[in-house]
Amino acid sequence: MAGCPPTHLSHCASRCTTTSAGSGSTCSTWSISGPSPGSTTARRLRTRSPPVRGLAELRQQGLIRHLGLSTVSPDQLAEAQQIAPVACVQNFYNIANRADTAVLAATAEQHIAYVPYFPLGGFLATAVRRAGAGRQALGVTPTAVAQSWLLQHSPNIMLIPGTSSVAHLRENIAGAALTLPADAVAELDAI
Repeated sequence: MAGCPPTHLSHCASRCTTTSAGSGSTCSTWSISGPSPGSTTARRLRTRSPPVRGLAELRQQGLIRHLGLSTVSPDQLAEAQQIAPVACVQNFYNIANRADTAVLAATAEQHIAYVPYFPLGGFLATAVRRAGAGRQALGVTPTAVAQSWLLQHSPNIMLIPGTSSVAHLRENIAGAALTLPADAVAELDAI
């Protein structure tokens, strides 16, 4: 593959080829995940070009339809976009941690889906302390408030909340259906 992709990408590509051979199927979206932001590896690895080139080649061969990125900076997103269209970005983002606002804005501007991972991380304790009264007035759980805030925060956010029980599924549905009033959004924005 062009660009000397990592060994694991070559292995995955060969498995993808083997799996889809004869079946006519393709992988819908294949995401490249990088090191955690701020880590030593992230500081050394400033480019994602080799694996993006590898995925672009798989896309040209019809083995994958869309390319996704995870844990990227705005510069890495721009670099990848020069190689192949990016369909989605998955980065760490939630009410309590908004360090990735620049990537969220860049993806929204380009109509690229943004999937926040750990979307409730750090929020539950904050919700009880800072948004408790408003949440109680709405009659919903902190989880529903956090999900609703994310969905209202940017039109390109797509949530994939984990669900371990029927009760948790109901919370997720409530969050998707909830429209927070402007004062509640302002209160959460201030966190």
